[in-house]
Amino acid sequence: MRLASLAALAFALVPLPLWAADIPLKSPVSAVTIYPGGATIERAVEFTAPAGAHDLILLDLPADTDIDSLRVSVTGARMGTLTTRTDFVPPLDPAKSAAITAAEAEVTNREDALRRALEDIERTRLQSTAAEARIAFLAQIGLGEGVAQMDVAALRDLSAMIGAETLAAREAALSARLEAEAAERATRDLTEALARARAALAALVPQETDRALLAVSITADAETTGTVTLTYTDPRAYWQPVYDISLARESGALTLTRGAIVAQSTGENWQDVTVALSTVRPSGQTEPSRIWAQLRRIEDPSDIRPKAASAGLDFSADRQIAAELMEAPIMVEAASASFDGIAVRYDYPTPVSIASGADALRLSLGQLTTQAEVTARAIPLYDQTAFLMASLTNDTGEIILPGRAMLYLDGGFVGETRTDLIAAGDAAELSFGPIESLRLTRRVLSREEGDRGVITRSNDLSEQVEIEIRNLSGETWPLRVLDHVPYSEQEDLEITWQAAPPVSERDVDGMRGVLAWEFDLAPDDAKTLLLEHDMEWPEDKVLR
Repeated sequence: MRLASLAALAFALVPLPLWAADIPLKSPVSAVTIYPGGATIERAVEFTAPAGAHDLILLDLPADTDIDSLRVSVTGARMGTLTTRTDFVPPLDPAKSAAITAAEAEVTNREDALRRALEDIERTRLQSTAAEARIAFLAQIGLGEGVAQMDVAALRDLSAMIGAETLAAREAALSARLEAEAAERATRDLTEALARARAALAALVPQETDRALLAVSITADAETTGTVTLTYTDPRAYWQPVYDISLARESGALTLTRGAIVAQSTGENWQDVTVALSTVRPSGQTEPSRIWAQLRRIEDPSDIRPKAASAGLDFSADRQIAAELMEAPIMVEAASASFDGIAVRYDYPTPVSIASGADALRLSLGQLTTQAEVTARAIPLYDQTAFLMASLTNDTGEIILPGRAMLYLDGGFVGETRTDLIAAGDAAELSFGPIESLRLTRRVLSREEGDRGVITRSNDLSEQVEIEIRNLSGETWPLRVLDHVPYSEQEDLEITWQAAPPVSERDVDGMRGVLAWEFDLAPDDAKTLLLEHDMEWPEDKVLR
């Protein structure tokens, strides 16, 4: 017996690292780089290991971690093999955060308080029931067979006793009912407090319990301390830019207050992580498209077969074309943002916390300032008022990314829009809402025949339009008025037009037939524009 005890003691004195080679580690997320779609996640954890070969065991990776994208590095020791496991993973430490523990305790306390209150109400109701039973018993005493044989004095005493006891019982029953009703009203506050406690607990976002295991084998020649760092990608995170764009109309000062909306649903809460935002799109197109040779041929008109219009169709020509197309793969064009190789990265200065599937975090990205030229733009063809426009050149030295923008004019909110990509040095325009004091009227004074969109077989069609712009404000406005006339790409369809006063610009922004007038409109003044066009075509043709 003594020898067995000594053997057990000797075994207990053997240093633990000599026979326990696994070193379990907790690896919370330490840093993330978030893209418009997806994120690169970094976990860095320090370890201490004795001399020898060991496995660093990380049990807290999300179960659906992209193992193919996992990259691991170790300092302080030589790294060997990596082993991952998603099934048969030992359970995590069930320890909960202090906030969840406190919230659960609050729910338990509220439940206990409500339960005690309900028990007190039930006891009070039992007292009322007992009093009612006493009243019923006293009523039965006066109906007993011996009562008729009692003398007057005894009957008087019995009657007084029954009356007094019945009164006392009824008072007790009434008191118990009133006390029970008051207690029931009090439980409403306890019920509401319990509901608030449960809501507070539900607001603490839990993390998914399923986890993956990563074992990193290391070898150290002597006792060492080091850091194991792992990175991987996850598509379940994103960021998008948002702006507050403020325009001072008198000075033309334009201020862009930049922000970013960040969210993630990776299944684990990010607590005090370092955040960087990148415009890189890893999930998008990463290489240029391919271009293929284009084969064209000419044929005699007699070789061109008409399209079949009934059953028994001949698809031989279609099959021939399809066979030629099979010589090159079909390229599917998909809409995606392109930044022409320009990538921007924003490093947020302080750590942040983002709960999985719950939080939408807004980060500030600072302000940009520039100058804008303020004008009024009028499209009488469609609008009844002119709109205030701010023309600018991005001289901030930074790219302005596409995003949702709240618009403010002289400190007042006027609406929202979505900005396009504005590269450094590029020009852009922003609209800050209608100018109600600049009224637009467009009238068709004459039209020879037909109407807009109507097919006519006449060989001539002319139209005269009058445009009126009225300035009802007390200030002069620089105006740019846009309208259009039809254009033709056929020699047989001849189109002539004229405008009074003459237009300032033709084919605006490369759009044929789009015209522009530019002028200043004084206060309480009006200006009239005339626009005429005439179209002629052969009589055997149809105008569309």
